[in-house]
Amino acid sequence: MTEDSAGRLVVTLDLGGVTDKAGLMDRCARDLALPDGSGRDWDALADSLADPSVWPGDAADRGLVLVLRGWRAYAEARPDEWAVAEEVFAEATDRGPGLFVTLGPGGSSEEAAGQPG
Repeated sequence: MTEDSAGRLVVTLDLGGVTDKAGLMDRCARDLALPDGSGRDWDALADSLADPSVWPGDAADRGLVLVLRGWRAYAEARPDEWAVAEEVFAEATDRGPGLFVTLGPGGSSEEAAGQPG
């Protein structure tokens, strides 16, 4: 975790290798350190994202920037699910004060490692 120039906590949600909803839910729980009791469905994800009390670290006080990377394979494998995921991220951003979600590189971090620059 890092911080941006405004002091918000920046967390990368690396979706490399995720090709279905279950994988997305597992990766969100892992990378966002969501409580074990968090459900693994769209509504529960939206609720968790919009609830600063379950955000990692001191993000509730500082704000949270969630950068999605490695998302393209999931978007291509399951376009309908990805559309719902995008809606969930957008809804959570609207509901959660201090939450910003942005798409980073669509490829996996392994692909990026081999690229110059």
